[in-house]
Amino acid sequence: MGYLSPPPAPAPVIVYKDVGGLVTDYEAATEQYRRENREVRLHECRSACTLALSLPNVCVYPDAQVKFHKAYNAITREADESISAKLFASYPAAIQARLGYLTREYRILSGRELIALGMRNCEGDNPVLIASRKPRQAPPTAVASASPPPNAAASGSWTDIAQKVQTAVASAFAAPQGQASGSIRVAVADRSRLADARVTSDAVARSEPAADLPRPALADVPLPPRRPPSEAFTAKDTTVGMAMLPGSQPILSAKFLRLETR
Repeated sequence: MGYLSPPPAPAPVIVYKDVGGLVTDYEAATEQYRRENREVRLHECRSACTLALSLPNVCVYPDAQVKFHKAYNAITREADESISAKLFASYPAAIQARLGYLTREYRILSGRELIALGMRNCEGDNPVLIASRKPRQAPPTAVASASPPPNAAASGSWTDIAQKVQTAVASAFAAPQGQASGSIRVAVADRSRLADARVTSDAVARSEPAADLPRPALADVPLPPRRPPSEAFTAKDTTVGMAMLPGSQPILSAKFLRLETR
């Protein structure tokens, strides 16, 4: 946001970066801010923008930069001494003493230097406020425990414990007054039944494998009588007879087979 483009009044004019321009335009804006008593906050301000330092309601940020130099003719590029004198005269006396005079080159004063010379600190008078939401207080809730008390046998059965747990959970999730709430059911497992089921499952998982069924014995096949290797193998050495099926043809010659008819 520049010096010549303010927000609607009465919002402050925050100058983020203004590189200057025609001195007459800046003089008109400065007089308007003076009449409205508008606050002007400076981040970076150059040339004719330095007229803002003459306002009673102006402040600078510590990291701001304000750059001063002589005014000059935009056509001939020559310095205009009369306009430069008006600029210099508009600054507070402490800043005039620090600068001494203006030149064509920039002379820069930081926000911290200007604050030390008496300018108002924007951060000191306008602290940043951080809004925080008030923490919501949680309603008191009852804590239900599924573990039986040490004297569970004396206090009651598991049925009584289950009813107490159901009542505690229902009260913890109860709806606000005036709103209907549905019923809440809580299932509590019986540890004795769980133990019996676990023992049964372990017994099934660890049961011994079934005994091997008896296998049928293989029939003994008689072997041909042993003879010296020098004797030749003849067809009569065959001990197993083979019968020809109707319509079949033999593959081997007759001397290797002993065919039987049935």
